[in-house]
Formats: sequence, C-alpha cells, structure tokens
Amino acid sequence: MDAASVTFLREVLATTGWVERTREFALPLRATRSPGGLLVVGTPDDEPWHLAAHLDDEARVSGLAQLAPTLVRWSPPPGAPPHLAVGIERIEAARRGETLFVVAERKAPVPLLERVNDARRTGATILALDGGDPELEGLAHDALAVPAQDGLFTFDAAQHMVSMAAGETPRQRGRLMDRLARLAERVTGPRVPD
Repeated sequence: MDAASVTFLREVLATTGWVERTREFALPLRATRSPGGLLVVGTPDDEPWHLAAHLDDEARVSGLAQLAPTLVRWSPPPGAPPHLAVGIERIEAARRGETLFVVAERKAPVPLLERVNDARRTGATILALDGGDPELEGLAHDALAVPAQDGLFTFDAAQHMVSMAAGETPRQRGRLMDRLARLAERVTGPRVPD
C-alpha cells in the first residue's frame, strides 16, 4: 500500500475515529531515544518485516532517526544481512528509552509474553498492535486492538496507518474539549460503522 492509498483510506475512515486513534497510538514511537531503539517483533509465525520497512521509510523521509526500527526475529537464518539477523535475545537487552513494538494479529504465544514482561520490567515502553489479545494488552503501555472484520480497517491497513502517522508532525491540540474527546474515545474505543 503506497502513501496515496493510505491517504485515501484515511479519508474513507475519517468519521470512524480510527484515523485519530492510529495517530495517537503512533506518537510514542517517536519518543524512542536512539536509532535502533525501536524494536519491532511479531510472533514466530508472522514477522512484521513489512511494517518495519515502512517505519524505516518514514524515518528517512521525516528525518526522525529514532523511527528506524530494529526488526527482531525469532529464528534469523545463518548468514542473514545484519538488519535481518537480530534475534529474539535482543528483547532481553531492552532498556529504558527503548520501545518494544509488538505486532500480533493472533494471540501472542507465552514465550513472547514472557519476553514482553521482561522488557517492561527493565523500563522499555511496550506498544502492542494486536487483534484483541487481553494478555498482551495487559502488558502494554498502550495497545491498538484491530477487531477481525471484513471492513476497510484491517490489520494490514492499521499497520500502514500507524507507520504513516509515526512520521507525521503531531498536530497541536490544546482545547479542553479535544482532550476530553480523546479520553472518551480511549475509554469507549473508536466508533465502528455498522
């Protein structure tokens, strides 16, 4: 999906609340203190290499080096290039100022949950883009759950919208009503059209 397609998708979803929620969710990705400190990990069966590539593009285009992710893989093949050779043990070295971004459309396996818990205890910020996994969301500082449905806002679309939002300049909001509206949306969730 290219930038024009994501922009079109945002226009279509403008009244649903998903655009604002993906922008809000993406902001902490920018808070990672150093290049490579944004760790992106998936499940053993589904590595988020496509999302990592989009974040890398956003880092380059926006000039925000901290968005350049480290793709953490469960079983990197021997001889893989350095950017594809970072193993799961990298999560054990996660520390304060780094962000662990977990991307799991299906339920996170126990070994992943254990590593996420360890990273949280060492001070890493935990973000989860998931399909509605209460255990993973319970460990995350912030989570964006994408319900399984046949609509336009799919798990793949969410990944594209979050990566694009991460590279954008945050909009200034200061009005009390805007802040209250965001709080209400976080409590009740985005409005999904019937």
